[in-house]
Parts: sequence; structure tokens; C-alpha cells
Amino acid sequence: MRILIMYATLMPVVIAGAANMLFTKTRLYRNVCAPIDGGKCCSDGKRIFGDNKTWAGFFGMIAANCLAQILWGLLSQISAPLGNANEMYRYFSNTLLFNAVAGALFGFVYVLFELPNSFLKRRLDIQPGKTAQGGKGALFFVIDQIDSLLGVMLLLVLLAGITPVQYFQYILLGAVTHLALNAVLYTLKIRRNL
Repeated sequence: MRILIMYATLMPVVIAGAANMLFTKTRLYRNVCAPIDGGKCCSDGKRIFGDNKTWAGFFGMIAANCLAQILWGLLSQISAPLGNANEMYRYFSNTLLFNAVAGALFGFVYVLFELPNSFLKRRLDIQPGKTAQGGKGALFFVIDQIDSLLGVMLLLVLLAGITPVQYFQYILLGAVTHLALNAVLYTLKIRRNL
């Protein structure tokens, strides 16, 4: 039952993540995908974030999450069990304005919390979209699954008052969901690696 409650709360972020991944494969994205770091390097001569962190992806995730949260809110109004299970609706009314703002905030923290990981990977000579070998590879494989979730769940602490134990439960569920979604996208040849 707890997992269903967590999915009822987290599903817009899952949907938005998949939608944004699909967006990054479109011609429109390729035409507007300027890197966030503008191609600039740090004093070590390495890119700040790399080519995979773009303004189009940044704002695409915010827009996708805003739209997903609004649609999920409408679905939650139609389905009382779904609406009652969503932890945010215990503290906030399920309104268009709340869902638009919450969705945009979730999208923003999602992409914001990915940036430090990209920064560290460039310092360690891990190419954008690639994984390292050995222990470093295993560590970044885990970080890649949870970096954005750390921020999303911090926001959920503020919006839904989840406990520290629930925070880590959400991280674990989000990581497993992220891996499963990556596997599906990899199978569909939308992702190049897991």
C-alpha cells in the first residue's frame, strides 16, 4: 500500500522524466539545444557540464513536469482513491495553480540537482552520457540514478511533510523506477546506455 501512495505522489516526475528524454530525441530539440555551460571550460581545461546539459533539456523538464503535474491533478480529481493517496494533496488543495507551481518546482529541482553530478564527472574525465569503469563507474552509476531524486524528495519534504525514513524510501523507489524506465528506453533504442 505504501508503494502505491508513493507512486500516486511521484508519478508526474516519472512521466516528465520519460517525456523529456523523448523530447531530447526530436529535431526541435536538436535545433535549440545550446549547452548550459556555453561550451566554456573550468581552469582545469575541462568543460563545466558538457554538451548533454542543455537549456532546452533544462526548460523542457520544467515544462514537462508542470504539464504532467497538472494532468495528474486532473486525473486525481476524477479518481478519488488516486487523489486521496497523493501525499501533497493532504496539505494543499488539488488546484490548477498548485499543480502548475508544484510541477514547475519539481522540474526545476530535478535538473538543478543533476548539474553537480555532471560537473564532477567532467573533472574525472567521464564523458557525457558515458559511465566509468571499476569502482568509480559503480559509484557514478548509483549517483546517476539518484542525483535528481535528492532534490525532488527535498521538495517533497516541504510540500508533503514526509519523514526522513520516507525520504529514503522515496529515493529507493525512485532509483528502482529510474533503472526500470532506463531499461525500457534502452530497449526501445531511445537511450544509448543504461
